[in-house]
Amino acid sequence: MKIKLIVLGLTLLSFSSANWGFFAHQRINRLAVFSLPPEMIGFYKHHIRYITEKAINPDQRRYVMPEEAPRHYIDLDVYGDSAAYKLPRYWFDAVEEYSEDTLQAYGIVPWHVNHVKGWLTNAFKRQDKDQILGLSADLGHYIADANVPLHTTENYNGQFTDQYGIHGFWESRLPELFAEDYQFFVGKAEYIPNTQLNIWDAVIHSNLALDSVFRFEKELTEERGRSTKYVIEQRGNSNLRTYSQEFSKDYHDKLNGMVERRMKASIKMIADFWYTCWVDGGQPDLDALLDQKNEPSEEELANVKEDTQLRNHESGEEIKN
Repeated sequence: MKIKLIVLGLTLLSFSSANWGFFAHQRINRLAVFSLPPEMIGFYKHHIRYITEKAINPDQRRYVMPEEAPRHYIDLDVYGDSAAYKLPRYWFDAVEEYSEDTLQAYGIVPWHVNHVKGWLTNAFKRQDKDQILGLSADLGHYIADANVPLHTTENYNGQFTDQYGIHGFWESRLPELFAEDYQFFVGKAEYIPNTQLNIWDAVIHSNLALDSVFRFEKELTEERGRSTKYVIEQRGNSNLRTYSQEFSKDYHDKLNGMVERRMKASIKMIADFWYTCWVDGGQPDLDALLDQKNEPSEEELANVKEDTQLRNHESGEEIKN
């Protein structure tokens, strides 16, 4: 986990990015529910608040679990040219070729997604309601992360290209400003014959978009200059530097729908994975699990929301996800 702080004078300019931003992660998980088949949607809609609010759990665990951070990304560039196509698709093959220490050092998101897929499948087999819900929320988070271009590079925050802060800009600032205009219909969930190959497709498509993410931001900075790039916004008792709405709109326009496409890809893939886990888990009767026991209390949900509001700033204290 890499943490950097920027301090200007006596004012802390906080730039935090929590993968997609908490707003986007919660929106993605919530919308994935509506692509599920009739046999699943009743259960997931009944627990949609939990699935939505707990979408941020993996981000919160990063602060207390050192092993959590590598589960959110993979630095493909450290493995050489065309690494997205050449790296072993299966965990034990990758460990044999590179060692587990190396993999952990540079991120394991595609392999970890399939680990969680297996755990969720087993939860369905056991008809373990709590595990089904918790692992569904977690799986949605990791899949969404795999669909983010900046989660496929060691230059995850533009720190090597004089573009520091681009991580939170792309993942959090843009969705929060423009997601209300997106069209999120993705169709019905489909069974995935090989989930391990499927998640690597997400990584490949994310990595292919990476050049545009950096190039368009640099071009726009050169065209517009840095004087109009940032603004200071007050959030609670803090003054935060963030990207101006004008700069954000111009960059969003240059990306030509990229953020929307990656969010939609995340939504569809999450629904597909949940459905595949349910099928592979024996297609249990989820309606039989519908009861009020172990539902999150209003106080628990309120605490999650409060924590989200405190920590969901768009750009600055940058944490490698």
